[in-house]
Amino acid sequence: MKMIENGICAPKGFKASGVHCGIRKNKEKKDLALIYSMKRANAAAIYTKNLVKGAPLIVTKEHLADGKAQAIICNSGNANTCNPDGVKIASSMCSLLAEELAVSPEDVIVASTGVIGRRLDIKPIKDAMPCLVKGLAEKSAPAAEAIMTTDTRIKEAAVSFDIGGRECRIGGIAKGSGMINPNMATMLAFLTTDCSISSPMLQKALQEDAEDTFNMISVDGDTSTNDMAAILANGLAGNQEITEENEDFYKFKQALNMVTAALSRMIAADGEGATKLLECKVSGAKTQSDARKAAKAVVDSSLLKAAMFGSDPNWGRIMSALGSSGADIDVNKVDVAFKSSPGQVVVCRDGFAVLYPEELARKILEQDHIQILVELKDGVFSATAFGCDLTYDYIKINGEYTT
Repeated sequence: MKMIENGICAPKGFKASGVHCGIRKNKEKKDLALIYSMKRANAAAIYTKNLVKGAPLIVTKEHLADGKAQAIICNSGNANTCNPDGVKIASSMCSLLAEELAVSPEDVIVASTGVIGRRLDIKPIKDAMPCLVKGLAEKSAPAAEAIMTTDTRIKEAAVSFDIGGRECRIGGIAKGSGMINPNMATMLAFLTTDCSISSPMLQKALQEDAEDTFNMISVDGDTSTNDMAAILANGLAGNQEITEENEDFYKFKQALNMVTAALSRMIAADGEGATKLLECKVSGAKTQSDARKAAKAVVDSSLLKAAMFGSDPNWGRIMSALGSSGADIDVNKVDVAFKSSPGQVVVCRDGFAVLYPEELARKILEQDHIQILVELKDGVFSATAFGCDLTYDYIKINGEYTT
């Protein structure tokens, strides 16, 4: 099992495209993406738990009722949320693409990302459809670029693995920089695989994996209205179809996790205004739920995120976050350490302060990838949460988002 190149186009039978159609004012930025499977695929998706949902999620959920899809279309620059004609526009996007590709509209997954509450004009999307389809190629990057909003870099990953003597691949792209505290997925993640796996097992794998990857990301504590993660499996690898929880299924889940964890780190590292990727690794928890709650609470803490921006080893903020996380924790057993390329330093043992080399601690926290290690010493369960520091630029970006 190894990481490979070319994201969503690494698996057999998938092509992608990305163009500027005119939703975004900047002509240098692509704003319409397409992912296409040469064969109708099994499909699954998970959605935001925000009660306010973008119209594309409503349409996509209806289209995936049969567990099948063949294409994904996504625009950036406009969320198509809180619009009276939103569902009509999302459905029109599916119909226009279906006509151009000669597939069923019900086999199209649709997504949008951008500003909420602005009407999405279908005309530029309609006009760009022939160009979008004509541009289909085995290149992941154009689609990854087209789904970006305040992201500063594309996010793509892929892995190769073996199932029953057949090489299988999973690839993915994602976008997400702000309004991220998903509780389902990330703002948007699209995954492809040529592994043969049934729709129910695909849904199960995606849902379970998200609990330890996409659901463990936090940039700012806000849950988007348009969060979605979707996966297509066209079976072109030729392995025996996975229809139950067996060795092949667990191997598929392991490969999926390699891709989604990589995308999760990219999203957290590219948080709006961020300069540092934070990974909080909690071990020794009584239950898996306790481990997740504790890890997520640490990366959720605005005070801790601000301290990390200033390279301040203020570990008391970690203890405070753990104590209010809702996890069943004995605070008198907790150890805390910081780790990065210069080394590791223990700053708290059994819930109390210890002497530590402050200069080393500062050097550790000056790096762009910091691990916060929390040992609860109360069980065997562990979890990792992904976050970033909180900087002046985050305020600037979001203070001027629509202007």
